[in-house]
Amino acid sequence: MRSVGSDDRVLRSPATSVGLALRAFFVGLQRVRPPRPIHSRGLALAGSLHWLPRDETAGIRWIDDPVAGERHDVEARFSRSLGLPDVLPDVLGLALRVQTAAGAADIELASTGSTVPLRFALLPRRRPSSGPFGILLPYRGEQGGVLLRAHPVGPPLPAGLRALGAALRRDSWWLELAHATPSGAWHPFALLRLRSTDAADTMRADAGRRLIPGARMYPWVSALRQPSYDAVQHRDR
Repeated sequence: MRSVGSDDRVLRSPATSVGLALRAFFVGLQRVRPPRPIHSRGLALAGSLHWLPRDETAGIRWIDDPVAGERHDVEARFSRSLGLPDVLPDVLGLALRVQTAAGAADIELASTGSTVPLRFALLPRRRPSSGPFGILLPYRGEQGGVLLRAHPVGPPLPAGLRALGAALRRDSWWLELAHATPSGAWHPFALLRLRSTDAADTMRADAGRRLIPGARMYPWVSALRQPSYDAVQHRDR
């Protein structure tokens, strides 16, 4: 049984307090680093999702319903959180936007680990191909909590945005998407192929407002993440 969310009422109060503190922090940071306080510069990407045969259901329609071999177009944005020099590690971000029957849906991933507890930790890295990306906070599916991971398959990629953009004009970046319970094994469900584009860096992802079909947000997750997202994105309009 998936346990995350069974104690929503216990988690929601501290999550609300932390969420309001994060809101104040990011609004203040935005005054110093407008318009995006973090992940200020990014690289626009585009590609496709290719569904694989699956050995386990996630309890989320967007993951479970497509048949093996089905292909969906995807937009994406790669970014470095603090924008540190390329020679230094940074928390890396990968935002995906997929079109569904209900409209656009966003998935926001960051450089994390795969094992417990590192799947819940932000891990700075230099190169996007050197480790996995995860969503950190679980979706609520029909069977309980669901985490997503994008694990790079190849090729090796450089650190800087400019060098990465050039590399992804020559080659495709392949990542394996997988789902897991908060403490369980990873189950691959799709391959993601990405290349750089000439599109402007305008994507503003919000996975809490544009959910993938069949997924919901736990109230404590919304209380933790949404106040800062809403405040920062509203001020940027």
